[in-house]
Amino acid sequence: MARYTKEHKQVTRQRIIEKAGQRFKLDGIDGSGVSTLMSDAGLTNGAFYAHFDSKDDLVANVVADQLRAQVERYDTLRPGRAGLEDLVREYLSPEHRDHPGVGCPSAALLDEIGRCEDGARQAYTDGAKAIVDEIAARLTPEDPKSAHGKALGLFTMLVGTLQLSRALSDRKFADEVLEQGIANALTFMR
Repeated sequence: MARYTKEHKQVTRQRIIEKAGQRFKLDGIDGSGVSTLMSDAGLTNGAFYAHFDSKDDLVANVVADQLRAQVERYDTLRPGRAGLEDLVREYLSPEHRDHPGVGCPSAALLDEIGRCEDGARQAYTDGAKAIVDEIAARLTPEDPKSAHGKALGLFTMLVGTLQLSRALSDRKFADEVLEQGIANALTFMR
């Protein structure tokens, strides 16, 4: 039996987390079995328990990783409100709507996360707070705490708008929802 270094094990674990994140956002948490998730990562089912205690443990790790990456992405935006406007336009774009596997975990998984075990819900809570804090810091850099309520409102507006647009079968109507969502978010930010 081959022994792997800690670095190899960590790289493999991260690959599982990343592939599971994509699969969860495409097929849902409940719609993604361990065998499919491990196949996506190029591994056998037996390797799963070398990295995670349970599927719930994997879900919690995926949620934490996805939201951490989302917050880190904010560092690449222009500073202040200009970057926040860029974020709104990118978040409510047809490209983001049409590619949930590489998009926001909130819009793709929110309903399922609410039914998950405490670990996944805590990971989501921590990540959502970090996102709201980041938005607040861009709204009012000199006093982010004063913008907490507005940041929370903007975050929920973005997620709900994207979810609604994804649910619609009428492409023109779905695009209209995104366009109006951008206008509403920019007005809300003032």
